[in-house]
Amino acid sequence: MNLVELAMRLRDARLQRGLTLDEVSERSGLAKGLLSKVENFRVTPTLVTLSKLTEALGLKLSELLDGLDEKPSFSVVRSGERQVIERNRAHPDPAHRFNNHYESLVARGADRMMEPFEIRVPAKGGRQEALQHEGEEFLLVLEGEVKFLFADEVITLKEGDSIYFDAEANHRLYNESEKDARVVSVMSFSGRSRR
Repeated sequence: MNLVELAMRLRDARLQRGLTLDEVSERSGLAKGLLSKVENFRVTPTLVTLSKLTEALGLKLSELLDGLDEKPSFSVVRSGERQVIERNRAHPDPAHRFNNHYESLVARGADRMMEPFEIRVPAKGGRQEALQHEGEEFLLVLEGEVKFLFADEVITLKEGDSIYFDAEANHRLYNESEKDARVVSVMSFSGRSRR
């Protein structure tokens, strides 16, 4: 099942109805923080959570899940058609905010075991807190220089450098330089869990 698409469908449904996370939280009985993590594909929702969410949004569960298992033979995304992915950019807790800009490199709706992104890490910006998720991840610096915190080690990555790592360890990507950096990230998920 394409969990990124599921998260985006939930967020789209909420926005189409003009609802805030607070309102959906009140209607569903689910914590606002959980809802934010589900929409930002950091948490995979349980069936019970999905049921409460669809009821709060006035959706049928079958409508929400329709087509999420479809897997096309290939997926082309033109450079001007990339989907911008929101990932806790406006989180209420400043420690959880970051200003990295994510663009999906795979068409929305395509079921996959990896998630490739191009990330723009702004000068003097990046993720403020380390986090972990299931699976593995690969980073390739296309342009600029970034710092990568892995567990307790800080690694400097420059243009052309790459790193492959166990994503279950705490990690974060940030930029201390005066220039924006561009990085390709490919996340591979065992068990289809998401951040």
